[in-house]
Amino acid sequence: MKIAVIGTGNMGSGFARAFAACEGTEVVVGHRDPAKAAALAAEIGNGIEGGGIAAAVKHADVALLALPYEAIAAALDSAGDLSGKILIDISNPITADFKELLLGHTTSAAEEIQKAFPAATVVKAFNTIFAGLIGPEARADTTLQVFVAGDDETATAKVRALAEKLSFEAVNAGPLSNSRFLEPIGEMNIHFGFFLGMGPTVAPSWVRV
Repeated sequence: MKIAVIGTGNMGSGFARAFAACEGTEVVVGHRDPAKAAALAAEIGNGIEGGGIAAAVKHADVALLALPYEAIAAALDSAGDLSGKILIDISNPITADFKELLLGHTTSAAEEIQKAFPAATVVKAFNTIFAGLIGPEARADTTLQVFVAGDDETATAKVRALAEKLSFEAVNAGPLSNSRFLEPIGEMNIHFGFFLGMGPTVAPSWVRV
């Protein structure tokens, strides 16, 4: 599977490194500044390429949007034809101080992205995972869950398979509208990690008893 990771920050670089280490995946990094994407790709090596957003998306089956929610629309506006592309939204639509949500209850970041870019298929995933926990080596003794929500069964199955490649337990979280519930869980995880003293090495899990 060809994966475009859009963004070169902590999340973007974490996913690019992790997917580059997986068998059966080809990774390209995209950024509005192609030089930044190229630099990250060169640093990681292993056959990764880097360039502009449109070039990265064009050559990928799946684009993982490792960007703040408020930056996603502008990035996708420059991405070219999104027909048939799967977009993985990992964002939580949070305020600048990380303490509140910008959206909720009647819509979600994932739903708003889907409305704005209907030619693509949006899948919500990874929004409860901190950057430091993306790589399997960071959680060798623990299996973390990734909640995957979407309206297209084929697309959600592909995203669950990608999560499993990174040694997560992929949990079917239902339709894309359930992102309205997943995003507040992501925000609560931010509070646990940064405001309630647990640190950015925590993640929620649904426990079966």
